[in-house]
Amino acid sequence: MKHVAMDVTMEASIPKLKKQGKLSALRIITGVGRITYKVLGFSGDDTVKKEVIARYMTAEVESAQSRTGDIAITPANYNFKYKGSIERNGQKSLIFELKPRQKRVGLFKGELWIDSKTYLPVREQGRFVKSPSVFIKNVDFLRNYEIRDGVSYLTHMESKTDTRIVGLAQLNIDYANYHEPAPAEEEAVDEAETR
Repeated sequence: MKHVAMDVTMEASIPKLKKQGKLSALRIITGVGRITYKVLGFSGDDTVKKEVIARYMTAEVESAQSRTGDIAITPANYNFKYKGSIERNGQKSLIFELKPRQKRVGLFKGELWIDSKTYLPVREQGRFVKSPSVFIKNVDFLRNYEIRDGVSYLTHMESKTDTRIVGLAQLNIDYANYHEPAPAEEEAVDEAETR
């Protein structure tokens, strides 16, 4: 499997503290699923950078390293219930309600939208059934995908995390420019990891 790189823009806020920030990065996923980031720029409040954006990036990297099939959207992990279909922008999607078979970190209760022609995911949304931390009450999320050349690419993710310390933390991420990383991009990410 090839490596894939993409441009990522993360916008985060902590409404209760009236703080926000925006980060641009290069995200690379290796052929074995390892995720790395090369931060290209940040503007905004450092509290948001450290407490929302950096925590998300760390959690994603750690999750990818330990991930197996234990959180995959499969019949082994979820009960599926067909809810109907919806047509948007000329694309028909089948909607399934998902209920996890166990209460485990990484599993969620919600919906999965599947393209009726390719059977690839176009949308996932829901609430994680188990908190990944004692500092987090719950996490609601939405992920939108775009299908190109028989592959479902993540294009947008929104999450709302209800924390015990600062209340609501919001994070919106846009993914663009999927490409095979140039050697210089991979070296920059490897170099950033060793610091």
